[in-house]
Amino acid sequence: METELKPGAGRNLALATVGFALCFAAWGFLAPLAPSFKDPPLNLSSLQTSIAIAIPVLLGSLLRIPLGILTDRIGGRKVFTGMLIYSAAAAALVGFAAGSSSYAAILGAGFLLGAAGASFAVGIPFVARWYPPQKQGFALGIYGMGNIGTAVAAFSIPAIRDATSEGVAGLVFAAVIGVYALIWMSMAREAPVEKAPPTRYREVLGAGWKLWRLALFYFVTFGGFVAMALYLPKLLVDWYDLSLTDAGLRAAGFTLLATAIRPVGGMLSDRIGGNRVLAVAFLGIGIDAVGLSWQASVPTMWLTTVFCLTMALFLGLGNGAVFKLVPLTFPNATGAATGIVGAVGGLGGFFPPLFLGIVKDATGDFVLAFVMLVAFAWLCAGLAFEGRVPDSGTNSPD
Repeated sequence: METELKPGAGRNLALATVGFALCFAAWGFLAPLAPSFKDPPLNLSSLQTSIAIAIPVLLGSLLRIPLGILTDRIGGRKVFTGMLIYSAAAAALVGFAAGSSSYAAILGAGFLLGAAGASFAVGIPFVARWYPPQKQGFALGIYGMGNIGTAVAAFSIPAIRDATSEGVAGLVFAAVIGVYALIWMSMAREAPVEKAPPTRYREVLGAGWKLWRLALFYFVTFGGFVAMALYLPKLLVDWYDLSLTDAGLRAAGFTLLATAIRPVGGMLSDRIGGNRVLAVAFLGIGIDAVGLSWQASVPTMWLTTVFCLTMALFLGLGNGAVFKLVPLTFPNATGAATGIVGAVGGLGGFFPPLFLGIVKDATGDFVLAFVMLVAFAWLCAGLAFEGRVPDSGTNSPD
């Protein structure tokens, strides 16, 4: 079994992580501005605002499957180059749409922006090929820290918007991402490994429960992270009447913690197994969701802070653990499996904001939404305890 790092592994991991962070920063552009959509001239309801928050997640989720397969075929360097160029253009477009008074323009631009979220499925196989199996959990956890891009968007976009405008914010993001695309093209390299034969999508889907089990786990861990990271600014404004900048900074704290702990989830999975880490993570997510549902009717800032930050910790651990298991379970089809699991996880970030908006409009609070999260988290805890998919040692066949 291969145990040594390939020369250049650390450099390419760092390059991929920064690229992923920039794509995710673009992907999270609309969420920090969403609380202002309820004010004139848009005057949106909670559900309409939730749709605007969730719509970028949709395309990003659906594209993870074809982009994962494309990465298996032509390599992550080429595909990531295209993602960075596209993300730069989409950021500029959505900036001007957010500054308009047109809800349709916001939804259309947000949908196109969503493709930036599919960058995750490109970087996972790119990074995995640079590392031996027993070190992939930690490496992919580091790569997953690119989720910090949503935190960058959360605190920088309201500040730029307040100082200038949404359009300028979009241009700033586009310029930064465009410059980095040039850096990526000049410095990133594919891992020196024998190219695997093209993976047929049908064969990966035929893996059955070992694939869909991982997809369910990521639906809850990554979906929960995305839903909370994107929706938290609006929730905090609704509960505590905070400014956009204040709410964005607090939401950035949630994202930073969930992102920083993700490599720990991968490292622990390398040592004790991904299933064990996931079982603990899902139990903790459920407990925090119980706490949020208990105090959602009459929210208290310090309780909200405790429950949200500890949930961020458990979600980050879970995210790191899932993508220790993906390349281990599908060593010769990592891109395709990543695309499928990542797509399901992305959809996990699409539906909760919509459900939160529906529950808020119908009941006046978010209690029922958090109760549903409890059910999903503890169902997954039971499946993780079951632990049928290998999570340490040798790769399983795919």
